Amino acid sequence: MLGQRLEIRQGQGLVVTPQLQQAIKLLQLSNLELEAFVEQELERNPLLARDEPDGEAEPLPDTPDRDSGVDDPAPGEAAAALDAGEGDIYGDASPGERVSDRAPEGEAQPGLSDWSGVGRGGDLEDLGEERPDRRELTLWEHLQAQASSARLAPSDHAIALALIDQVDDGGYLRGELAEIADRLGCDPARVEAVLAVCHGFEPTGVMARSVPECLKLQLVERNRYDPAMAALVENLDLLARRDLAGLRRVCGVDADDLTDMIAELKALTPRPGAGFGGEPAQTLIPDVHVRPDPAGGWRVELNTDTLPRILIDKRYHAVVADAARSETEKAFVADCAAQASWLVRSLDQRAKTILKVASEIVRQQDAFLAFGVEFLRPLNLKTVAEVIGMHESTVSRVTSNKYVATPRGVFELKFFFTAAIQASDGGATHSAEAVRHRIRTMIEAEASDADVLSDDRIVELLKEAGIDIARRTVAKYREVLRIPSSVERKRYLKVS
Repeated sequence: MLGQRLEIRQGQGLVVTPQLQQAIKLLQLSNLELEAFVEQELERNPLLARDEPDGEAEPLPDTPDRDSGVDDPAPGEAAAALDAGEGDIYGDASPGERVSDRAPEGEAQPGLSDWSGVGRGGDLEDLGEERPDRRELTLWEHLQAQASSARLAPSDHAIALALIDQVDDGGYLRGELAEIADRLGCDPARVEAVLAVCHGFEPTGVMARSVPECLKLQLVERNRYDPAMAALVENLDLLARRDLAGLRRVCGVDADDLTDMIAELKALTPRPGAGFGGEPAQTLIPDVHVRPDPAGGWRVELNTDTLPRILIDKRYHAVVADAARSETEKAFVADCAAQASWLVRSLDQRAKTILKVASEIVRQQDAFLAFGVEFLRPLNLKTVAEVIGMHESTVSRVTSNKYVATPRGVFELKFFFTAAIQASDGGATHSAEAVRHRIRTMIEAEASDADVLSDDRIVELLKEAGIDIARRTVAKYREVLRIPSSVERKRYLKVS
């Protein structure tokens, strides 16, 4: 039997306002993307003006003053409207928290502009999810992706990123290994070892330090780097002078063989990075600066050069508000004022959130800054989020496309998050890198085939040291370190 009845039901749900979605997108932008967006808003909104030292724009009572360029939300306004936690307006409410009523589909909300074109991948279809990047990868991005999938230890991955930063458009490594090692606080031999891994990246020959080395890497891959070809590569100056007689003499081959070798050399690529590009190189501008504090510790400061400083032009707002006659004109002025106020507050909250997250990361990783890459601590998003009283998703957004300049170089904030290994005695966790270092040290101490440690024995020794680790993890770390199995090591020591 069909009928009608009235029921009251209580439920939980997360409803996100357009304002909240836009604040989240704003937090995810890099400094270059943020500058581009603010520039669009300045062109679109007549009430917004840059905070120039000699400008005439004056702030409204609830907008930022000229000294700071930003201001906290007034009580009961932006922060309350978003129903977010203290200092966090980025929509990290749990499913049981109701943020606000959603605006009708396709309908703009007063005070908001269209942010759909903002972001590295265009507009966001789902909250916190970006569309795939359709542009062609640059050489730097291509190498970074390979470094991330190379199963390197966290500290070795950091070294690889530092090396990739020194690669020019042609694919050649221009930085000095000794300088990189000194900056990262590690042994130059270790930088050399990481570079050897990077020489296996595509395109073949990339990250070479000279043309002969670039050609050598390509010939090795083709299994054509024999002594005669090595002599040819080492004497390219003779080839440039067309001294074929001299080349035949140093290579020990006849004329026909030399002709074939030169043809092979011409088939190689002397500029392996030339096939990439896509967009012009841009200087990496850090969002945060970390400097030693004379009183001890570290001083964390926002890079004010990357922070847009905007104001609401009070005088112009008063003029256009008085001149508005129709309801449409009044609504337009009100919309511009509301949007300008919201944008100023959002920029303030973004800056404060970045500084808060960066400060905690620096506090957690102060040993790395003081002593080098070997002292990276195990760290995850949850740890930082709990300390600063924010949601993990907010910390994740802050650390994406944000960079910090330290005495050891410029790093993405995500660089400082490393895996952890649990202690068998329930004590403090161990950094995955520290455990790999222990494994390497144990194996390097093997003096004869009788001393070779199996993976099971390494597990036992690590557990005796208070490190709870599985055998398959030891095997994985050994492969990452490019250490042969115990059987292969025994065979090698017997032969030696």
